[in-house]
Amino acid sequence: MTERQPYRVVSRHPGFELRRYPAHLVAEVQVQASFTRAPLEAFRPLAAYIGGANRVRHPIGAGPATPDATGTTKIPMTAPVVQEEGERPGAYLVQFVMPAGSTAATLPEPVDARVRIREIPAQLAAAMRFSGRWTEKAFGQRATALGRSVTAAGLQPTGAIRYARFDPPWKPWFLRRNEVVLPVVE
Repeated sequence: MTERQPYRVVSRHPGFELRRYPAHLVAEVQVQASFTRAPLEAFRPLAAYIGGANRVRHPIGAGPATPDATGTTKIPMTAPVVQEEGERPGAYLVQFVMPAGSTAATLPEPVDARVRIREIPAQLAAAMRFSGRWTEKAFGQRATALGRSVTAAGLQPTGAIRYARFDPPWKPWFLRRNEVVLPVVE
């Protein structure tokens, strides 16, 4: 079973849950592509990284996984795969959440220069869960609704909206777990 990113539900509001996420690491790639193409273009380098396209930077047995004879490590897949808008128009960051307990010192170094390891600080965030297709329209409608619900609850957004996909592409669209997540001020 795929490990899911941990969080604690703080409260429930009309249209969303307020969650506390612990600090965690992500492997991310920035791509210049449409909303729909971005995860497809970022998937290959991210999958290669967790599949062993990396260099171990810690002694054997000191990290979340043991290196093989080539000095690389396979990292377990986790959920969700996260997408957020990048710094430039038309750019997106696509992120694989690293397994709980991973640290910058124990994760292997990516071989591909496009893959970056980054720490996301602990945060309070509003999240709206839904099932359905991975379209810009579906995520956009939920993002707009979440923003309105957050404002109506008297909370102030503090970061970029994140689009989270929890399931593989072969899972029927009506059974997929998707979320829009919006960091808010403490």
